[in-house]
Amino acid sequence: MCGIAGIFRQDGQATNASTIRSMCDAMVHRGPDAGGYIAEEGIALGHRRLSIIDLSDAANQPFTDVSGRYTLVFNGELYNYREVRRMLPDYPFRTSSDTEVLVAAFAAWGQACIDRFKGMFAFAVWDRIEKVLHICRDRLGVKPLYYADHDGMLVFASEIRSILASGLISRRLEPSAIADYLSFQSFGAPTSPIAGIRQLEAGSWMRVSATGIETRRYWSVTDPHHFDVDMADPVAVRHQIRSLLRTAVEQRLVSDVPVGAFLSGGIDSSVVVGLMAEVSADLPSTFNVSFTEKDYDESAFAVKVSERFNTRHTTIRLTPDDYLDQLGPALDAMDIPSGDGTNTYVVSKAIREAGIRVALSGIGGDELFAGYPFFQKFLSLQKYQQAFAHSGLIRRLGAALLDLSGTSRHHRMAALLRAKDVSISSTYPEFRRILSERMIGRLTHRDPAADRHFQRMLEARAPELRRLPLFSQVTASELLGYTQQTLLKDTDQMSMAHALEVREPFFDHELVSFMLQVPDAIKRPVYPKSLLVESVSPLLPDEIVHRKKQGFLFPFPLWMRGALREFCELRIRNLSERDFIQAKPLLAYWQRFLAGDKNISWSELWQFVVLEHWMEKNGVE
Repeated sequence: MCGIAGIFRQDGQATNASTIRSMCDAMVHRGPDAGGYIAEEGIALGHRRLSIIDLSDAANQPFTDVSGRYTLVFNGELYNYREVRRMLPDYPFRTSSDTEVLVAAFAAWGQACIDRFKGMFAFAVWDRIEKVLHICRDRLGVKPLYYADHDGMLVFASEIRSILASGLISRRLEPSAIADYLSFQSFGAPTSPIAGIRQLEAGSWMRVSATGIETRRYWSVTDPHHFDVDMADPVAVRHQIRSLLRTAVEQRLVSDVPVGAFLSGGIDSSVVVGLMAEVSADLPSTFNVSFTEKDYDESAFAVKVSERFNTRHTTIRLTPDDYLDQLGPALDAMDIPSGDGTNTYVVSKAIREAGIRVALSGIGGDELFAGYPFFQKFLSLQKYQQAFAHSGLIRRLGAALLDLSGTSRHHRMAALLRAKDVSISSTYPEFRRILSERMIGRLTHRDPAADRHFQRMLEARAPELRRLPLFSQVTASELLGYTQQTLLKDTDQMSMAHALEVREPFFDHELVSFMLQVPDAIKRPVYPKSLLVESVSPLLPDEIVHRKKQGFLFPFPLWMRGALREFCELRIRNLSERDFIQAKPLLAYWQRFLAGDKNISWSELWQFVVLEHWMEKNGVE
């Protein structure tokens, strides 16, 4: 895993080498092991390397194929690179890296090479003969890729701050993205927090030449997929899930450095660790972050899993003061504002300091196996389709009464009552919303109804979503929404802040494609994530399967009213002076929270704190 950057010039002129160096210097944390760049007519490419596969200098980037025609910069890993290499028997490989396999595959098959890859990646290939730049992002959006089309140049990088370091893009906030951020605690593709900078969408190619930019999607979670499995047979389905998940774990162990694992003691991370022990000849190294507060400590369960699978286990103990001390650095590490992610920063730091640079994570199990409460809520809503369709007047009256409340929670309930139907595109945004549209309108000068980027994307995909089983409609929306825009983005930026590569077996694209075809009757949980548990049975002990889920949370409401009050208040006051904020309503909302108003969630206000901190840190106006 690494950081990539580049500049394409339509006029064919050379870029100043100092510009691409500055872009790379802004991402040293992503790749502390090596750095390199090229700057020639029409193109500049840069790279920061975290060495994982083929640790020799020969595998450093930018990397050029043996013909000299194609030069590559690549962030991520190809888990099946050895298999792809065997498909290229005539290529004279000079290294044992997945980097060379990728550029050789592109030289052989062009953009069609992506069909043969399993991995997480964002890469760019420069064709010196055709003078064309090809950029690609992985299917599920595990690895980030930002770009700006500006003044005859295409500037791209793994991080926004790298593009800003070029000095070519103004540091201005993108106003149309503010409502989506305050709604869903993240900036979703294709927008970004900076005007003029966009995100290449997951599963997309970009072709850049002197004649312009062409972008197309090569893969989507809503694409139809066929598997030679009887989907009505629970035994066959469970067998296929186990096979796909086992393969996903095994492939993610490919590395020339030791691979560890996050182990919370919950179902998802325990499944990953159990399968690691099953497929690897080496004993897994597992890590659990333990807390002195009993309500937040899951270390005893992690120890049970460790003992069952005979792992080399490390418990890392943190106090609330330890956590608070790291909040500032965690916010500083954010390349893109997020209302979440600080937990990942803390855990990643502890694991990296223990000497591990690659770790497997269990994130994704809830999304694939209906682990969140709103899976059942969405299913329940479908029972009332007819009543919903014929109760418009009553629903509007109820919504109007709820709107009289001054709370975001009641406004979100009102929005559900006003929805045109109970489809996933109408209801999912409200399930995931942090701050209601009505409250965003009160606290900012934006019209959230005009800035519904995520809502419009779901509506555009509504016909594709309707073809899926109901639970899978929620999963697909999660993968397009919270998973891609918040969870994976936070995992990347917070782990890479410590040069830790995190791999997520549950986000294997073949496993995801299969799970989206599984019928609701088989996927419906009898107990939490029962399909997953029974698919890998008897892998997990009963005390792990049937334990109460605690989650990785800390008492932010108390902290924001106490130890973090001054920190938060300063940033909220500074933000209130910006022209897109309605100052008096925001300050009044903050005072209501401080007074203990239980209808105001800490997360609603934390988003404002994070946004202002990020804007100040990055000099954004």
